Amino acid sequence: MTAPPGRLRLAFLGTPEASVPTLRAVVAAGHEVALVVTRPDRRRGRGSALVPSPVKAVALAEGITVTEDVDDVLDAGVDLGVVVAFGRLIKPHVLEQVPMVNVHFSLLPRWRGAAPVERAILAGDTETGVCLMAVEAGLDTGPVYRCERVDIGAEETADELRGRLATIGTSLLVEELDKGLGPSTPQEGDATYAAKLEPHELRLDWSRPAAELQRVVRLGRAWTIFRGRRLRVLRAAVVEEGPAVGVLDGTVVGVGDGRGLALQDVQAEGRGATPAVDWLRGARPSAGERLGP
Repeated sequence: MTAPPGRLRLAFLGTPEASVPTLRAVVAAGHEVALVVTRPDRRRGRGSALVPSPVKAVALAEGITVTEDVDDVLDAGVDLGVVVAFGRLIKPHVLEQVPMVNVHFSLLPRWRGAAPVERAILAGDTETGVCLMAVEAGLDTGPVYRCERVDIGAEETADELRGRLATIGTSLLVEELDKGLGPSTPQEGDATYAAKLEPHELRLDWSRPAAELQRVVRLGRAWTIFRGRRLRVLRAAVVEEGPAVGVLDGTVVGVGDGRGLALQDVQAEGRGATPAVDWLRGARPSAGERLGP
């Protein structure tokens, strides 16, 4: 697939906040975004009000037509589709008629799929990257136009890493569109797959090593149980010594390798996020009290 340099008429397919910088950038670069395709509004908050995706909110503010139906791309008269964290496979009959390019947050073929950032962190990878690739009917199997490597910080969270990758990927895309998409290169090497995270993978199993548990915390949705209610652990640090496995001693929880995980920020069920020291003042755990089921 190639695309001519210069101003293009585009369809943009994306959903979460990580897609927004790219949408804004292609508009700012002078390309015409004729259509945005995004996921349906979701119910959020205590009132369960319908809330649009971040991409939809930006598109409406820019006066861009929005749809949830990928088939609408066929009638939009676009030169190219741009895909960033859309969250759905695109039907083959659409790809046969409209060329598409995807900004993917990994060094393909490692971590094809829905959760490349989370899987890279969970696996303990020290580097990842962004690839600009042609979209095919297969799951992130298309040939690559350009990739850029990125080191993963030892304490970097999934949201922080995703934000950096979105910025880098946006720059790659805008540069390549300005030049015109040239030849692509087939992916080489063994593929790994980044399946969507399951809730049980985010539960903190205190019998595991400290470094592994911290990686789970860095994903942003880690949880444990305290007195029968869910407690989210938002930020934590590894310390060299800890109490018995699962025992809470001050802010430190004992873990399976003899070290500890020092809780820094937590969120009790039905409450807002708070520093762990403040939560402890209210919770007042007894000596030897444990976290977990």
